[in-house]
Amino acid sequence: MSERLLHRAAMGLLAALLLSGCSPADDAGKATASAALDTGKVSEGHLSYPAEDFHEQAPGKPGGTLRVSAALDTYSFDIHALSHGNVQWLGRILYDCLVYQDEQGAISPWLAKSWEISADGKTYTFHLRDDVTFSDGSKFNAEAVRINLEHMRAPATKSPLAAAYIAPYLEGKVLDEYTFQATLREPYSPFLDVLAQSWLGMISAQQIQTDPASIAEHPIGSGPFVLERYTRDQGASFVRRAGYHWAPPVVRHQGAAYLERLELSIVPEAMIRYNSLLAGQYDFTLDAPTQNANAIRNDPSLLLRSRIRKGNPVRSLTFNVEQAPFDDVRVRKALAKGIDRDGLAWVTGFGEYQAKSDFLAANSRFYDPAYRDALKYDVEAANRLFDEAGWSARDAEGYRVRDGKRLGATMLMIDSPAYPPSLAVAMQADAKKLGFDLRLRVLPLAQVNDLRYAGDFQAMLGGYWHTNTPDGLYILYHSASIATPKLIGQNSSRLRDGELDDVLARARRSTDPAEQQQLYSTAQRRLTELVPAVPSYESQLTIAYHNYVKGVVFDTSHNTPFFTSAWLDKEQP
Repeated sequence: MSERLLHRAAMGLLAALLLSGCSPADDAGKATASAALDTGKVSEGHLSYPAEDFHEQAPGKPGGTLRVSAALDTYSFDIHALSHGNVQWLGRILYDCLVYQDEQGAISPWLAKSWEISADGKTYTFHLRDDVTFSDGSKFNAEAVRINLEHMRAPATKSPLAAAYIAPYLEGKVLDEYTFQATLREPYSPFLDVLAQSWLGMISAQQIQTDPASIAEHPIGSGPFVLERYTRDQGASFVRRAGYHWAPPVVRHQGAAYLERLELSIVPEAMIRYNSLLAGQYDFTLDAPTQNANAIRNDPSLLLRSRIRKGNPVRSLTFNVEQAPFDDVRVRKALAKGIDRDGLAWVTGFGEYQAKSDFLAANSRFYDPAYRDALKYDVEAANRLFDEAGWSARDAEGYRVRDGKRLGATMLMIDSPAYPPSLAVAMQADAKKLGFDLRLRVLPLAQVNDLRYAGDFQAMLGGYWHTNTPDGLYILYHSASIATPKLIGQNSSRLRDGELDDVLARARRSTDPAEQQQLYSTAQRRLTELVPAVPSYESQLTIAYHNYVKGVVFDTSHNTPFFTSAWLDKEQP
């Protein structure tokens, strides 16, 4: 690990008062963490948000420019080629989807007015709106849908996400100009759910066919805003699209967006994002620094919203189960139980993040809270498991040894704000207390990805995969999701388990909610037994904005802001 990263990590730990252990020493962190649920309601382990959070309450005032800051650039607007988290909100600015989830997570209309599903679950017939156009003037129609689905799965697109989500899609047929039929290889119950996500929005078919390379920096969508300017690592300007009138009905917004312009600036430094928001340089930040959360809450001119995303929680550590020592499940489980999740949540979230030790977000459909403590922090149990695995002896430095070999592994990591070095150092300290030598290796993202897809690593720092369906468990842990030369697979742990594969495959074929609940519960139990990774805290988005920003509602799939209904209740400077 570089000296610069170690210094940053040490300072992060010091700032969080973690020198004597990962967790905060008093109950202040717990009190703050409860506020991080925003207006969410927790009942019997399940988390939900009120329906009014997801739709416009009253008409807003047109005009004005919203100045927004975000931490990271996506470097492309080709949503089909990305897995970047920013697409969750960015995609809604430029693009529309075929369908939308309602406040309870059921599928509702958007560009598709209605649809039918065949009795065998393999054929979906979509009836499309006939009044939608892309910003280049071309029509949105059945042929546009067909071209978009082909673009998502085309090898040239190199899609790490959209292609995986529509993997069961076999072919599409244009029945007439506004009727499209999709045929699947097998029944796939999450098909409509994934079509509601931002990564699967509709791009101009004309652009896909004539100049697909231009999508990255000059995208053409049917959404409420049009890209005016983009400068890499600096930001982008979006202007309201005149004539837009097809927002999803669930949002209850009529006509064009209220905002005349949206100015997005990329501001990687957390303190600069906070101070510039405080000073009024920005109206809104999509990445509110968690270390400033209490200050934002106590400022009467600002609002803080902290929202948990559906799908998979953040993983602090992903094991390669094909590489020693993590080919032994006892070693994986011991390390998982020996890592202080409350501490990790504090290191990264300063009391805002919800610690997690199971494999599905608490607001996901079919979440089963029965297994939330199966991998809870338990140092005694961790040491016992290491002993049972044959690593009971210790060397002079306190590390476990067997046959003259020290127990340890190298963890790959990148220098990224999403996974701060302090997180790795905290885990390294926890592992050392258990007698496990966790070594840190910092590499460029491209090199880490090469090693990851080749399976040439022992462990990796972090892991984040948001989705609006529990089928995210299939994407991350089914053996069919292991990367190959032809597949950008997301099963980085390279887990192959017959029981898990069976229940996850059956769950995506089932349309019976009771059966799906049973299958997904079994999958959640099985994952706590197999421990392919260490879930650490819920995947959360923390935003902040001035109280003159009105009409902020949240996207039903991603729990991120939906800017079509946002407006400004003040005169612009």
